[in-house]
Amino acid sequence: MPENSAGMEISSHYEPGTGTWSHLLADALSGKAALVDPVLVYDPVSGRSDRRFAESILSYARDRGYQLEWVIETHVHADHLSAAQFICQSSGAKLAAARGVCGVQRAFVRLFNCNDVTPDGHQFDRLLAEGDELQLGSQSLRVLETPGHTPDSITILAGDAAFIGDTLFSPALGTARCDFPGGNAGVLFDSVQKLYALPPATRLFLCHDYPAEGRAPLDCVSVAESRDNNIHIRAGTTREEFIALREARDATLALPKLILPSVQFNIRGRQELAVENNGLSYLRIPLDISIRDFAAR
Repeated sequence: MPENSAGMEISSHYEPGTGTWSHLLADALSGKAALVDPVLVYDPVSGRSDRRFAESILSYARDRGYQLEWVIETHVHADHLSAAQFICQSSGAKLAAARGVCGVQRAFVRLFNCNDVTPDGHQFDRLLAEGDELQLGSQSLRVLETPGHTPDSITILAGDAAFIGDTLFSPALGTARCDFPGGNAGVLFDSVQKLYALPPATRLFLCHDYPAEGRAPLDCVSVAESRDNNIHIRAGTTREEFIALREARDATLALPKLILPSVQFNIRGRQELAVENNGLSYLRIPLDISIRDFAAR
């Protein structure tokens, strides 16, 4: 059953292959709904995508009489392909992302030489900024800009719930990395302070969890729990301490295995991959340059 908080019904759906949560929220009075961070399952070996996870969420929404009005991306994801195109086409929903997506588009258009992508954000129906609101029936969703992991990261506030993307993970896993183009550990520290300033009981809905064997994935944690127990950033952590920890850790991390297909697909928003003269669409793989090396340029 979905959680109900102040007239907002929330259900969280876990995709185990990428460790990703997609969150469906609906106004209990009107049934108007929004879907945050939908996943398109993708196999990089075969090059095939699988819509069944996304279809299961659509089926869940239909069974409850929800009318999906918005798909919201908390940022351009580097670890999974977004199902936003498919969800919007299937439901008639509009697609929203942060205004910072334009900068992310500019960076990755250059890397992948995506000449068919104009980096102005027009591929999204609405570009969101700090303080903006999306109306969902009788409910208002408010936007906080929370960059650092990426320059386009946002948090969506809905009553006592906050959908925070990759800004924070569960307390045992810490915070998101900051070594992708436009990432910045100091900026992430500032964004976490915004979240920690929310009421202590506010539920922070996570975009990812990677549970140890035998533990169920965690979909949310309270502000108080994260502020007291997060292994990277607690109430008393200084900005300098966090930057040193985050940058040292990032230098040891391998890139996500789906980063190359994910970012060039996800910057397109609702724009589909071009169909070439043989009737097929293609994703591109840069040869002999890493994203880190490209970002350093």
